[in-house]
Amino acid sequence: MKSFLRNLLLSCLIAPALWLAAQPGAAQAQSVQEIDRIVAVVNDDVIMMSELKRKLRLVMEQLRQNNTKLPAQETITRQVLENLVMERLQLQVAASTGVKVDDDSLNRAIASLAKQNNLSLSDFRAVLERDGYNFNRFREDIRNEMIIGRLRQRQIINQINVTPQEIDNFLANQATRGGDDTEYHLGHILIAVPDAASPEVIQQAEQKARDTLKSLNEGADFRQTAVSVSSGQQALEGGDLGWRKMGEVPILFSETVASMAPGELAGPIRSPSGFHIIKLIDRRGGDRHVITQTHARHILIKTSEVVSQDDARVRLEQLRERIVGGSDFADLARSNSEDLGSATNGGDLGWVKPGDLVPEFEQTMNDLQPGQVSQPFHTRFGWHIIQVLERRQQDDTLEYQRSRAAEAIRKRKAEEETETWLRRMRDEAYVELRLDE
Repeated sequence: MKSFLRNLLLSCLIAPALWLAAQPGAAQAQSVQEIDRIVAVVNDDVIMMSELKRKLRLVMEQLRQNNTKLPAQETITRQVLENLVMERLQLQVAASTGVKVDDDSLNRAIASLAKQNNLSLSDFRAVLERDGYNFNRFREDIRNEMIIGRLRQRQIINQINVTPQEIDNFLANQATRGGDDTEYHLGHILIAVPDAASPEVIQQAEQKARDTLKSLNEGADFRQTAVSVSSGQQALEGGDLGWRKMGEVPILFSETVASMAPGELAGPIRSPSGFHIIKLIDRRGGDRHVITQTHARHILIKTSEVVSQDDARVRLEQLRERIVGGSDFADLARSNSEDLGSATNGGDLGWVKPGDLVPEFEQTMNDLQPGQVSQPFHTRFGWHIIQVLERRQQDDTLEYQRSRAAEAIRKRKAEEETETWLRRMRDEAYVELRLDE
């Protein structure tokens, strides 16, 4: 999964942390000790005021960096507290079902995060700690985000199935709703309705949605309004759903989006989760997808208890010398390669496209000119030598569209299922908010 787990879950922490590092006096401000208290009870757990203030500070700075006008302090405080409640509920489910993140995985994630910000791990830690941001606390924040990502992967995403018929229907519908190359930048506000809500509660939610839409049509800032009133998963990001193909747009309002003009608002649209308001921020088109395919063949020697790394490498060096000296690659592959799938075909892998092979193999292959034979190199499968036979440019648009369609359908289903799962979890939990005490 692509970015569903690293960018969405981890990036919300790093920008505010780096901002803190540039602020004189941040450490002094954090050193002030205040009396802590409970602000929420979540089943058998509690959320403390210190947790709320820390998360609130991060969210507010992120909103400032996104040029989102901040809502009233009371409003954003309640939104952030609700966000913490939902986070705590998911961590409780993760703990009860054995979802964990080990230290090695956590260390790799933090190292990757440091690299994305052009810092070594030691510099990254120094930036955080220099001005009072506790590195151990930061590690646990990242661990919790990863745990929630793994929980959602197991509970929801892994259960999602996409059939060829769904892909066919998706592409057909997409063609009639603005073309398969159209992307939509959407904003979203959800006025939530609990499960089994009474008619009075539903009516109140609908009226709130209508009042919200009226306010937006009269000029209220969409991002600020989303932060203030939305119960959607992206509320604290100003309701921004990002750029999406039509198939990634929830079916509930896909037809509406297709007919909207940039800047236009629509709603309220009813769903089991509540009442939705959407905004088409912008739309854009795309191009055909042309890729470079490579026809290659290889010889694989695996390591074992009796074949060491050096043994495998030396053996391939000897085979390479014979090939360069005029021996037939295919004959040597048939008699020596341990890749049973290709050895009988003289090591021939056929035409491969980007992403078909493991990165180390693909990188070595891409560095070769047609006719060249690589030096021995290692992947998780063993030691290889490759010969590139030829290359071609291929219009991969249809296959690419089907792959993107499957990804879009899976993402849409995941979002819909996640929204329902979160609301049900919230409704079934014992939650007591104590902000006003």
